[in-house]
Amino acid sequence: MGSATTQARTATSEAVASTSGVDLDVARELFAAVAAVSGSAQLSGALSDSSVPPAARAGLVSAVFGPSYQPATVALLSSAAQQRWSNPGQFIEGLEELAVQATSVAEPADIEAELFSFSRTVASNGELELALGGRLGGATAKSDLVSKLLDGRTSAGTALIVSSLVKHARGRRVRALLRRAERIVADQRARIVATVYAVAPLSDDQQVRLQNSLSARYGSAVTLNTVIDPTVLGGLRVQVADDVIDASVSARLADLRQRIAG
Repeated sequence: MGSATTQARTATSEAVASTSGVDLDVARELFAAVAAVSGSAQLSGALSDSSVPPAARAGLVSAVFGPSYQPATVALLSSAAQQRWSNPGQFIEGLEELAVQATSVAEPADIEAELFSFSRTVASNGELELALGGRLGGATAKSDLVSKLLDGRTSAGTALIVSSLVKHARGRRVRALLRRAERIVADQRARIVATVYAVAPLSDDQQVRLQNSLSARYGSAVTLNTVIDPTVLGGLRVQVADDVIDASVSARLADLRQRIAG
């Protein structure tokens, strides 16, 4: 990712935090804008062309989306269009990130946990993953399938994110999309996501103690996602981004075997 895109992403994140009136309707419009921009090479190229003055790009946003979108949506799209992006593809991904962030602002539910839970469901069901991510089947049919699966089981915000990403996957794997969305929400809410691998579910007291320990280590609030994994035997294995803390019995046994082998 280029430095221009990194700065653009920071600016659009700040725009979400400072824009009033961001609700789920605005988030839906942002996802619809992502589909419109990604479906038009001419539009995505014009809105991300750094040789065009920012004010002109903002004017194009108003001309295309202003008549039918809410002012808050247009303001966020204009903010994104006025930034300098490395290429049209990264601009589109930036708009998608913007839509996820707007959903996070509008939806108070624990979206990270719900996204994680659904990603585990997809990972454990090959037929479902193929149905959602395969080349066969239309985008609308995939979105409808997500709506049926999540109806009444998750918040409206989570359902919006999942259905939108699946409908416009653009060749990307479903699980990767869900993980990315989970990271975006966690970053927007200033949280760190820790994946905990354990042989059995943690008690409430164990979760609190682990969260407190990880929060002290990383200096931020921590969300725990637990994966039941019989291979750890006992103890825990915790992964935070690329950082792995392995306190499992299986890890200690492996270390012992290495020491014995010399």
